[in-house]
Amino acid sequence: METEAAPGERVFSPRQAEVLEAALRELVEGGRPLTMGAVAKRAACSKETLYKWFDDRDGLLTAIVRFQAARVQVAAVEPGRLDLASLTARLEEFAANWLRVIASETSIALNRVAIGQAGGGAVPLGAIVLENGRFALGRRLKPVLEAGRAAGLIDFPESEEAFRTFFGLFARDVQIRLLLGERLDLAPDTIRADARRAARQFLTLYGAQPSTGMPG
Repeated sequence: METEAAPGERVFSPRQAEVLEAALRELVEGGRPLTMGAVAKRAACSKETLYKWFDDRDGLLTAIVRFQAARVQVAAVEPGRLDLASLTARLEEFAANWLRVIASETSIALNRVAIGQAGGGAVPLGAIVLENGRFALGRRLKPVLEAGRAAGLIDFPESEEAFRTFFGLFARDVQIRLLLGERLDLAPDTIRADARRAARQFLTLYGAQPSTGMPG
């Protein structure tokens, strides 16, 4: 079953991960609203198992979003061990992971469904995506930003503002262009370069100087 990774976050067993991968494929390829029955068939499991693990369709959708968002990780920071090079590496890692995930067909399909349901009477997938996607990512990176501030590497008045600034630097208009069907060049080298650029811009904006040992 699951273990707690961090407050508000969930870790899935290997079998649960297989089921959620199947649910993502159903979402991308199914061409119809996601149902427990369709996911059970594609994942070769029973609906009873799905209800046991995820409670209901809302719970399954929440798990799908969390499962996808969990691909965007950042290494933990040991107290007193953060320097400019390791802060830079963590920012680049986070940005590159987000760009890789958001460019996937599954993320594009998930976000299109969420947008299609926004403001309607259906399951509030948009709210699920925000809470377990964008807001969860903020909770994941803010401790790193705050550790950078505590170490004197960066300075900002409020961590949410700093996160939004960094997010804007690497996300730019990428997501909306993908959602509108544009095929962007997001090859691994492009993603790495974009992540490196965003990290450098962020560190410059918030006070770190490249001359103090930032990796080349």
